Amino acid sequence: MRLVMKFGGTSVSGGARIKNAAAIVWQHAQQGHAIVTATSAMSGVTDTLIRSARRAAEGDSATYFAALERLTEQHLAALDEVVDDEATREILQKQIARLLDDCGNLCRSIHVLGEVTPRALDAVASLGERLILPILAQALRERGANVEAIEASELIVTDDNFTQASPLMDETRAKTRARLMPLLQNGTLPVITGFLGATRNNVVTTLGRGGSDYTGTIIGNALDADEVWIWTDVNGVMTADPRIVSSAETLAEISYGEAAELSYFGAKVIHPKTIAPAAERDTPIRILNTFEPGHPGTRIVRAPKLNGRTAKAITVIRKLAQITIEGRGMQGVPGVAARVFTTVAREAINVLMISQSSSEQNICFVVEATDAARAIDALEKEFELDRMRGNIDRIWAQAQIAILAVVGAGMKGSPGIAAKVFGALGMHGINIISIAQGSSEYNLSLVVDEQNADAALRAIHSQMVK
Repeated sequence: MRLVMKFGGTSVSGGARIKNAAAIVWQHAQQGHAIVTATSAMSGVTDTLIRSARRAAEGDSATYFAALERLTEQHLAALDEVVDDEATREILQKQIARLLDDCGNLCRSIHVLGEVTPRALDAVASLGERLILPILAQALRERGANVEAIEASELIVTDDNFTQASPLMDETRAKTRARLMPLLQNGTLPVITGFLGATRNNVVTTLGRGGSDYTGTIIGNALDADEVWIWTDVNGVMTADPRIVSSAETLAEISYGEAAELSYFGAKVIHPKTIAPAAERDTPIRILNTFEPGHPGTRIVRAPKLNGRTAKAITVIRKLAQITIEGRGMQGVPGVAARVFTTVAREAINVLMISQSSSEQNICFVVEATDAARAIDALEKEFELDRMRGNIDRIWAQAQIAILAVVGAGMKGSPGIAAKVFGALGMHGINIISIAQGSSEYNLSLVVDEQNADAALRAIHSQMVK
């Protein structure tokens, strides 16, 4: 099989874990599979780099100096554990030192300018994957593999939406196939950086936080891979967060649609954008545990086998606020909703859920708590005349709420789903603030007080996922 294997930050967060990841790749390569490996930065490194750049822009040089020292120690310690040959180790030490020098120069420039542009932030943030790349490649060589280390900026062509770039798939497919197919055909194992790409002018971009998963399916799409395997630190996609629901189980198979809903509504096991490139080519995705590689994990496919469950999983997003626009004068007036969401979009605020009463006397929507005040201020300005005329009574926010999303393809066309959910919450005395159900019927979302979120999750799981 032609496989793309992507390793997350916890899977490569030190010398021993890098060697373990290399052992997994080599084991499957020896079984005759053609494998492309993509890697995240070491756990926590990207956060450190981004914080350093931002603090440099604020005039703080001490933070990035200290960060560079820690990153140097962290990567050289991993290198010492991975590489036996002293001459090879010295070559790679110099390579890592050059990359960290580049990081220092970038942070100094940001410090002098007093600002960090999205383009500069991508240049700094992408260094984490570039630092780990030669170490993981050498770990595979130590096992006898023929390896070529490649930065994804050579493969993935993106737009110039820095920090949240999107791939230009036709150009990416052409470049990726031209660069990687000859290597795979002669038995070489390409190891590439996750998270990053480059514009048509070869300026480095990043695919958004957690975007190394996205890298895996982009490359899988371009190469017509048989499967994409995402190695992380959990046994696949679970029916709920096991830290909250002790009876949570791993799902053997879920659909692309179910995985997309779960990732959007807070499941951290897969990046939300990851699904689309795989779904386009009907490429199965496997979520596997680096630390328990014998576990079958979760397989994500277009048409999973039925498991007898109506709802597959429940997830939760916290630290939210619900904004409500209400007034009797809204009833029957066209364009109110359009004005609401155009105003919010101008502020670049992401709306997580929308609910509207059939009487059209109020519209409510959910945003991250940190965006609530800005959203209300913008809406107050937009509807100032409507408030004066009495058409809008008030615009207000309810803070400290959470969204629970009940997800499952089996919910489609199954009567009584909402009744079971509401009944489970009613038995535990948990009030529902608002609800929404998409037309796909994959997802029933409801808003509860944040302090009740854990109890609500357990109550619904006990009734719906069993």
